[in-house]
Amino acid sequence: MVNKATRPTDLLIGQDLWNIQLDANGKLKHFLTIEGLGTNILNQILDTAESFAGVNESVKKVPLLRGKTIVNLFFEASTRTRTTFELAAKRLSADVLNINISTSATSKGESLLDTLRNLEAMQCDMFIVRHANSGSAHFIANHAAPHISVLNAGDGRHAHPTQAMLDMFTIRRNKGADFGGLRVAIVGDILHSRVARSQIHALNTLNTGDVRVVAPRTLLPKDIEQMGVSVFHDLEEGIKDADVVIMLRLQKERMQGALLPSEQEYFQLYGLTEERLQSAKPDAIVMHPGPINRGVEIDSSVADGNRSVILNQVTYGIAVRMAVMSMTLSGSIGNKNTSDDKEDK
Repeated sequence: MVNKATRPTDLLIGQDLWNIQLDANGKLKHFLTIEGLGTNILNQILDTAESFAGVNESVKKVPLLRGKTIVNLFFEASTRTRTTFELAAKRLSADVLNINISTSATSKGESLLDTLRNLEAMQCDMFIVRHANSGSAHFIANHAAPHISVLNAGDGRHAHPTQAMLDMFTIRRNKGADFGGLRVAIVGDILHSRVARSQIHALNTLNTGDVRVVAPRTLLPKDIEQMGVSVFHDLEEGIKDADVVIMLRLQKERMQGALLPSEQEYFQLYGLTEERLQSAKPDAIVMHPGPINRGVEIDSSVADGNRSVILNQVTYGIAVRMAVMSMTLSGSIGNKNTSDDKEDK
């Protein structure tokens, strides 16, 4: 029997995972996973992100979270996710505390719950959590003080909801708000990818017409077809007439055993090149959550080509994370207070 009070685990991820995400009024309290959230909530996130997309261009800061303190608790390495969360918080006028886990009291034996209690005593308002164990963000949300909101910045192989939403925002910006007519292919290490899992849930929640996964059999979960996707093992067949091609990184740090002969052979079969991209629609966009392994999952000519929106994903990540933060901490939706704080310009 698992003791929920002592450690996060895959077994904690069940029906109760999404129930704690919404408050009594049906608004976001935590953002832990896409699973269980309806189309309305996802569209609210996307619409709110749209209202923030121009903040970097016209308004230096907005005052929505002035007086709030946000803590980045990253137990795993990160560049894009941590920095865009920090930028998003600062552009909402929040105070940001970055905890270096390797030099914190946890390295001296302090338990995770004791660390949380001390941070709560400092009057913090939000924990942004990235952890190698699936269920960690849920564990923290279950044990945090009632006034604390928790955002999942990636937990094990389970979920990465803000990455999925910035990907949906990128698709919407390039292909329009109606996902019904789109064919989206996700290519690569589906088995170990929390991003892919969240992307699939988001695409299906937004009623995407055709969601495909393309990978060797060794890099697919056993229950993949139950997730509402079409499965392909041939890259060109899998991306044929696709509107969106999302490439994934080989997550070698999560692999156990010889799942692939070699990176070179993987690129020969599943690496996206200009020639293979011809199978997709002429106006197809190419995405990648990063970090990119050039010459492994994608050729540099494609990553840097005119159909790549990979850097746009990074930019849009700030607006999406601003949206989620504002919705969980202030209940702000839409254009409220996005341009009325002249003193912060």
